[in-house]
Amino acid sequence: MALTDTACKAAKPKDKSYKISDGGGLYLEVMPNGSKYWRFKYRFLKKEKRLAFGTYPFVKLVEAREKHYEAKKLLEKGIDPSAFKKDLQRQAIRNADNTFEKLALEWHSNQQGRWGDGHFQNIKHRLETDIFPYIGNDQVDKIEAPDLLDVLRKIEKRGALDLAARCRQICTQVFRYGIQTGKCKNNPAIDLQGALKTRKVKHFSAIEPKEIPELLDALERNDVRLYGRTRRAIKLSMLTFVRPGELRQAVWSEFDFEKKEWHIPAERMKSRRDHIVPLSKQSIATLEEQKLETGDINTPFVFPSQLKPTEPMSDGTVRVALQNLGFKQRMTAHGFRALARTAIREELEYDPDVIEAQLAHKPSGALGAAYDRAKFIKKRHQMMQDWANYLDKVALENKNKVIVAKFS
Repeated sequence: MALTDTACKAAKPKDKSYKISDGGGLYLEVMPNGSKYWRFKYRFLKKEKRLAFGTYPFVKLVEAREKHYEAKKLLEKGIDPSAFKKDLQRQAIRNADNTFEKLALEWHSNQQGRWGDGHFQNIKHRLETDIFPYIGNDQVDKIEAPDLLDVLRKIEKRGALDLAARCRQICTQVFRYGIQTGKCKNNPAIDLQGALKTRKVKHFSAIEPKEIPELLDALERNDVRLYGRTRRAIKLSMLTFVRPGELRQAVWSEFDFEKKEWHIPAERMKSRRDHIVPLSKQSIATLEEQKLETGDINTPFVFPSQLKPTEPMSDGTVRVALQNLGFKQRMTAHGFRALARTAIREELEYDPDVIEAQLAHKPSGALGAAYDRAKFIKKRHQMMQDWANYLDKVALENKNKVIVAKFS
């Protein structure tokens, strides 16, 4: 006889567990402690098995019958309902671990050692700030192109078009890793190619060689009262024309004053190759002056932060200083590279391959894959000294012009 809800409620515990049948293998098992469990007894491949449907009254009689009906349909299809339930549970666990955030952090962790520390931290910051708050908890295989586009549009609305494009590139790599590891089948970030707004590509602002006297004069007069280490950072940027991050994260152990060389390790280079920067007499003098100021500070950095000496100076220090000197939208920290390339080629007439080697650019010509971090090292030593001498000459000529103008 089929069960009723009244009979389920009225079932009282006994010394031993007992069963109340509802028919077709479905029954309610009443335990000595008063708990009541829905069970389904069935046979599969000639073996007797049981499947639990939950406890009464949390699972009501009508719900237990629905579960019983679904289980019998599986049996008719030759599927073991117990195995099917376990598969669903395993899938649920996989889905819980298969969020975009977990996948992205796994991918990001795998890049450690391949990227420089600054880039490694920056990518994580971008994910945590602009991506995770919106789709971090979503199952990676359920995210579609419109979902990701909504996230990137939020960045666009801030006017950060370049950042939106970079975040799409990051997501492209995360989803690609997801496909490689079997955690998703599609890469919705690729489908967004061309969907984001773009702005005209702008090169880093850089003054022309003829404007060098103006910059040197402003730096010398220092009407805006820049810190001494900031002025020296600008001077060394001009003398060595390394990338801003390579300069601000420089540590004293990288410098060999006897050989007059600065050895930047591969992990701090964009090219991921060790790089040698020959040091002119003027560069060494600037470094020695810097060491006099910071030698007693407990920091490995050549240019430590004013507020937190154990950290390098901010990545915006030189840029803001140049703006304060009157070169806003005319000169950037990165612009010293373009300035040096142009001036050394036009004024000092050095071979482009030597200049490109000093810029740590991989040659596109015959040198190509044979690029050597020590390529043209002797010529580069001479070039860097000639460049420093040229800057001194320009500064002196400009000073003499000012004096003549003043007394004429």
